[in-house]
Amino acid sequence: MIVTLIVVCEVGFWVLLAAGLATRYLLGMPRTGLALLLCEPLLEVVLLAATAVDLGNGAEPSWEHGLAALYIGYTVGHGHRTVKWLDGHAAHRLAGGPPPPRPPRYGTARAAHEGRVWLGTLVAAAVATALLQLAARYVGDPDRTGPLYSWMYGAWRAAGIHGLIALSYLVLPKKAPKAEKPRDRGQDRGQDQNREPTGTR
Repeated sequence: MIVTLIVVCEVGFWVLLAAGLATRYLLGMPRTGLALLLCEPLLEVVLLAATAVDLGNGAEPSWEHGLAALYIGYTVGHGHRTVKWLDGHAAHRLAGGPPPPRPPRYGTARAAHEGRVWLGTLVAAAVATALLQLAARYVGDPDRTGPLYSWMYGAWRAAGIHGLIALSYLVLPKKAPKAEKPRDRGQDRGQDQNREPTGTR
């Protein structure tokens, strides 16, 4: 049941997002489109309530409940950035707005960008941990909450790996390619004069 609800919430997220952007830019109804986009968090509330009810009815804590907590954490940590990115592209494609700025590719600017993305993963791990802790206390039986804690450790392992990747952009920053040195026109003319004329003799 929980896995099915996660799939439904994920599909609902993209349906609401597409409907909100289409209403905002194609139909010219920005307030209605914004209202549809603001309905996105309700999906996570529904999933959270369903998970709590499932555990309250005596369901055995399992990987499904851990996955639900991780999904909600990811949505909290990265959902806003995803919606903002897609909104910028929709405004450009559908309403003639300026193209959204691309993330930096080189140097400390790229490292700062990767650091901000990692902060979203950090928030996701923290939210998932809080939900899993609440679920474990709600169940109140240490012998049954092992799967919940394993997901908690998995969330922080993922955050740690992502943090190392983000840190690599700071320690080993990617350098911009060097521009070609412009050739001296005078030197080019000299080479043309020294070049033998072509043709028949």
